[in-house]
Amino acid sequence: MTNKITPCLWFDTRAEDAARFYVSVFKDSKITSIGRYPQDMHDNKAGSVMIVAFELNGQSFTALNGGPFFKLSEAVSFQIECTTQEEVDYYWETLSAGGDPECQQCGWLKDQFGLSWQVVPTIVPEMMTDADPAKAQRAFQAVLQMKKIDIAALQRAFAG
Repeated sequence: MTNKITPCLWFDTRAEDAARFYVSVFKDSKITSIGRYPQDMHDNKAGSVMIVAFELNGQSFTALNGGPFFKLSEAVSFQIECTTQEEVDYYWETLSAGGDPECQQCGWLKDQFGLSWQVVPTIVPEMMTDADPAKAQRAFQAVLQMKKIDIAALQRAFAG
């Protein structure tokens, strides 16, 4: 089945660098095509990379070198569901490398290209929606104190 929705990520000039980085992070990922500017446009020379189509775990994306007009923001982020602390650690360390440490809170990070990610253990939504409001509150408060989510610390807080 083809994706009906493909996020398009706007970059000034680093679309190909970003796409190559992202496909290196996620298994079963690939660049599917690269399109080039047919003429000089927005400080991009004819023949330079305009768009990069790529897939991350089967999800299609497009990266566009559109010039300096727009910037990525925290208003949009991509969630990565993790079942183990090892997965959390891998994605956190890999994606946060070179990113802004000031933009790390509650499992959110900003990578070196300015894209925001949420590295979320699958137990977080379960805990936050638990039928026991005291447990859910303790989990919520624990997450507020974390940058990278620590599953064991979260489980201890949840248990009381």
